[in-house]
Parts: sequence; structure tokens; C-alpha cells
Amino acid sequence: MSKGKLFVISGASGVGKGTVLKEVMKRRQDLRFSVSATTRPPRPSEVDGREYYFVTRERFEEMIRNGEFLEYDEHNSNYYGTPRRQALEKLEEGSVLLDIEPKGAAQVRQSAPEATLIFIMPPSMEELERRLRDRNDTPEDQIEMRLKRAVWEMEQRVWYDHVVVNDELERCVDEVLAILAKECGESA
Repeated sequence: MSKGKLFVISGASGVGKGTVLKEVMKRRQDLRFSVSATTRPPRPSEVDGREYYFVTRERFEEMIRNGEFLEYDEHNSNYYGTPRRQALEKLEEGSVLLDIEPKGAAQVRQSAPEATLIFIMPPSMEELERRLRDRNDTPEDQIEMRLKRAVWEMEQRVWYDHVVVNDELERCVDEVLAILAKECGESA
């Protein structure tokens, strides 16, 4: 029996999930973050094992064949997945946050129905596009692909337990923290 609760955080690329999660983790040091594996190349500031485990496509496909993922998905021409062993080990220590896409969230909902799913929405598609472009680290074809995928991803919010709009960082973080506290049975 695990000690913690599993929380899934999803949202379109560029919605600010990473920033929201960093702030949530700063304020809730009892939470564990499950690091995903990916086949995409690291961004300049990313460190292997901190933001992601960066693996080759061949290694990722071997991990799929070996059943090593709690969930995985392929999007934007790259694989992303949560190593099962790592997530289960972290649940023994306390509550765990997963930063995953809707297809992966659906896999988690199937295998761990007690998990709480939170979808982070952008204030608008225009703002999402601005955020993606302001990163200055994504090629135009990838931006277009991410914007098309974002439409589908946002449609998936209807089956999440909670939807939070990231229109203002502090408010969004406070709302996510309130959800975590409620789901963990803590008083506000």
C-alpha cells in the first residue's frame, strides 16, 4: 500500500505547466515529482534526470516492449513516458505529481482510477501561441504541430477531475495547491 496520492497535471505545450509545477513544488516540499523519459533533445537549460531522462528512440521502444512505463505517448515526433518503477517508488515516500499529456493521463486513469487529474488551460489560443513563440527555442513547424495538437488536448479537459486556467501564475498556483490540499484531506 503506497503512502501517497497520485496527481496528474496535463495541458497543452506552452500553457506554463512547468512553471506552475515548479511553484507548487516550492510550496509543497512533501510532494515528489516523477521525471518522465523522452526521446526529444534537451533544451539548453535542461539536465538529464532533472527535467527528463533523455533516451534514444531505440531505448524508449525497448522500454515499451519490456512494460517499463506507467504510461507513454508519442507526440510532436517524440516519445514521452513515466517510468513505472520510479513512480511506484516515489509513491512509497508520499504524494507524486506526473506532468503528462492527455493520452498518458487516460492510461493512468485506467490503471490508477484513484489518481486525481488536473488540466491546465491557457487563457486563449492566441496567448498559447504567443507563449510558444516567446520561448524562441522551437522551430516553426513544431509550433504549428503543437498548436494543432493543443485544440485536441483542450477538448480532453472534460474528463479531468479539475480544470485550472493559467491566466495569472499566482492565482493558478494557489488553485492547484487548494486542489492538492483538498484531495489529500487537508484543511485549507
